[in-house]
Amino acid sequence: MTSETTRQRAVIFHGYGATPDDHWFGWLADRLREDGITTTIPALPDPLDPDPHRWGRTIGETLGVPDKQTTVVAHSLGCLATLRYLHSLSAAWHLNTLVLVAGFVDRLPALPELDEFIGDRLNLTDLDDHIDRLVVIRSDDDPLVPPALTDRLAGLLGVPAQIVPGAGHFLATDGISALPSAYDAATSSRCPPGSPG
Repeated sequence: MTSETTRQRAVIFHGYGATPDDHWFGWLADRLREDGITTTIPALPDPLDPDPHRWGRTIGETLGVPDKQTTVVAHSLGCLATLRYLHSLSAAWHLNTLVLVAGFVDRLPALPELDEFIGDRLNLTDLDDHIDRLVVIRSDDDPLVPPALTDRLAGLLGVPAQIVPGAGHFLATDGISALPSAYDAATSSRCPPGSPG
């Protein structure tokens, strides 16, 4: 089990206006590292003025061609950027787990400044053929991403959304500095170090 664990890796992608040090990202990275999973949180460029091409390049440089030892967790605009990158891959790829927190693919009434980044609707067909486990997590009181838009994303991906009550947009200012549901989603298909099997 140990040799398999050392090959596992996770990447956490933040969202609009955030950095790798914000919210629950560091907490999740620490938990995954404690499990022996190599974990990185890249800084996506100019998070307050995001450019989809530059974000896509950084995601590509960090993630490369994912394989069955790879888990990706993304938050908010990072979800869209990650999905867009995965959709662009021409080489054969396969992802162990994709966890999308407060994700969306539609324009947001509360953040019209992101309309250009969001652009036209993203084609999500066939993505699930490349992903062993896909989890979408939302709150029931998100002021920035309407829960219905995260539900729509989940529907497009063919999974139900998991709901964390009262978590807002999963920001530190919403009181979210740890996110056990994301940890559980990222690790539920894995065998913990030292466990039987």
